[in-house]
Amino acid sequence: MLKHTFAVLTLLALPLSAAEYKIHTWTKHHITPHFWAEGGHFGDFNHDGKGDVVVGPYWYAGPDFKKRHTIYTDKVAPKDSFEVTKDGKKIQAPGYRGELSGKNGYSNNFLTYTYDFNSDGWKDVLVFGWPGKETIWYENPKNKPGLWKAHVIFKITDGESPDLKDVTGDGKPELLAFQNGHLGYGEADWSNPAKEWKFVPISPKGKYQRYTHGYGAGDVNGDGRADILEKDGWWEQPKKVGGAPWRFHKVPFSLLRGGAQMYAYDVNGDGRNDIITSWDGHGYGLAWYENQGTEKDGSVKFNEHVIINSKPEDNPYGVKFSQLHAIDLADINGDGLLDIITGKRFWAHGPAKDAEPGAPAVLYWFELTRKNGKAQYIPHQIDDNSGVGTQVAAGDVNGDGLLDIVVGNKKGAFVHLHSVKKVGKKLWQAAQPKRVH
Repeated sequence: MLKHTFAVLTLLALPLSAAEYKIHTWTKHHITPHFWAEGGHFGDFNHDGKGDVVVGPYWYAGPDFKKRHTIYTDKVAPKDSFEVTKDGKKIQAPGYRGELSGKNGYSNNFLTYTYDFNSDGWKDVLVFGWPGKETIWYENPKNKPGLWKAHVIFKITDGESPDLKDVTGDGKPELLAFQNGHLGYGEADWSNPAKEWKFVPISPKGKYQRYTHGYGAGDVNGDGRADILEKDGWWEQPKKVGGAPWRFHKVPFSLLRGGAQMYAYDVNGDGRNDIITSWDGHGYGLAWYENQGTEKDGSVKFNEHVIINSKPEDNPYGVKFSQLHAIDLADINGDGLLDIITGKRFWAHGPAKDAEPGAPAVLYWFELTRKNGKAQYIPHQIDDNSGVGTQVAAGDVNGDGLLDIVVGNKKGAFVHLHSVKKVGKKLWQAAQPKRVH
């Protein structure tokens, strides 16, 4: 099923010449209303030169995303509606279906990534199914009929936001995750990436469990090596990896349960990587932590900057929403700075739990601007009826040089295609977000 909803929902200027004004528009393709996954990704899976989208067990052929192809068999057929209980009453929730039994309202597909794992020139699909369960990459059959061959790389992967990151600096991705109470990463044998990957623990055994929130990777102290981030601090990668745990630096990036994917990025342009994180994947809070420099003892001081929180007055533009369970960084407007893409996860635990479950499922990008050495994020709404899952993916899906956004969640599967329009100065000025605080 394909629904086209055409709307100019987000308007923003690109860097301007003396007489050039541009605004951004988004075209929403509602690929399916069925709940197959809490994330999705993209790639040209059939080598026809057109970008495709993968959400759950299916990939949808571009450019119109109407034709569906099966990667792996789902055990339960999707339901057009699902009976759930809210305020003691049973209601029909569109597309809200169970993981296996049709009773618990969860999908056995938390995140999806695409990468050419076997280096044959065709993009494969990695699926992190459920915290504490298998992680599998599916081998692209190169247009041959049938299901894709499954390669189990981990029988158990813990955490709610495993991510493909180049932790070791070898130019290949590792899988950032938890296992057996340890934070660490999975490393492939690239001579045989189909066999089970090696898990490299970087922490002692601790509090980490299958539903741990909030972690990421990036170079915090500027030594050229990727450190690993978590809600309570960061783990410093040593010059030589192996044996002893990495050094831990305690920093309260979240005093709550932790949010989504975390990033190390130079927000204010001072040459030091700052930290970007949400505070609670089921509550409120989005912030960046300004790197104040490395101390003699190797620690780093940070200054907190709140972007949005639980009240409209916490943001200069009056924006607030809950359940920021997915974050991506990407240069949406082509100005060379990475912007934040996030939104409200729709019904993480159903219609009666978490913060504001009935509020609109918004999707935003926050434009990073810099002036006089100071950074600011300007919010731009893309949509108010799709939101995010545990993943949101930005990238050039249709090959036009502009970044699009893929979403999978309990509302179904979406791709928001991005375009830019030249306008006059007055229309451009009218389209700019307005400060209210």
